[in-house]
Amino acid sequence: MLVSAFLLGLLGSFHCVGMCGPIAFMLPVDRKNSLKKVSQIAIYHLGRLLSYSILGLIFGLVGKSLSLFGFQQQLSIGIGILMILVVLIPQKTFTNYNFSKPIYKLISKVKSALGSALKKKTADTFLTIGFLNGFLPCGLVYMAVFAAVASGNALSGSLYMTVFGLGTIPLMTTAIYFSHFLKGTARQKIQKAIPVFVIFIGALFILRGLGLGIPYLSPAPIFDMISGDIECH
Repeated sequence: MLVSAFLLGLLGSFHCVGMCGPIAFMLPVDRKNSLKKVSQIAIYHLGRLLSYSILGLIFGLVGKSLSLFGFQQQLSIGIGILMILVVLIPQKTFTNYNFSKPIYKLISKVKSALGSALKKKTADTFLTIGFLNGFLPCGLVYMAVFAAVASGNALSGSLYMTVFGLGTIPLMTTAIYFSHFLKGTARQKIQKAIPVFVIFIGALFILRGLGLGIPYLSPAPIFDMISGDIECH
């Protein structure tokens, strides 16, 4: 599943560039010192990874609390179905209902803090910008968060989100250096492929939840394995 996290981040970063690209373009990096510029960009990415890992930790704990009640398989199936529905349901359905209203004030504060950070050039600026950037609303991040919930524990959820963040680094770094590289039909084609890949990941979660006894892909429920061992003896 970690491979799916990296690929979701890698392909999804074409969407991320559209959403967070302006922030990357506005990073107050040192244009004269290339070595310093690289370190500043690395710190920016570190901040994003930190926020993603925290999100994964939080939602992984949510998944763990549900798995304690024996809902982990059902949760995996439910998350998979939800990921597929989000892709298939027309986008205007979500725009007609502003689901972010309850946290709108919090998002506004994040944006305000981000704007203030972009005006500074201190050592901690890039870490702050990256950290705040990671908490901005993003459809692809929501998909990764769904997967973190389905992971069933805090460590796995945090790791999933971190690997997702690592997948976004190549293209987000390219956006900082070569903004013109991200234009054209290639970007449009990859953006069209993202929903297909999200559906594929959703199908994997459904398959995992079914517990068909396929190693690594759809392992049998732990109770079945225990009862099987008892029968063998």
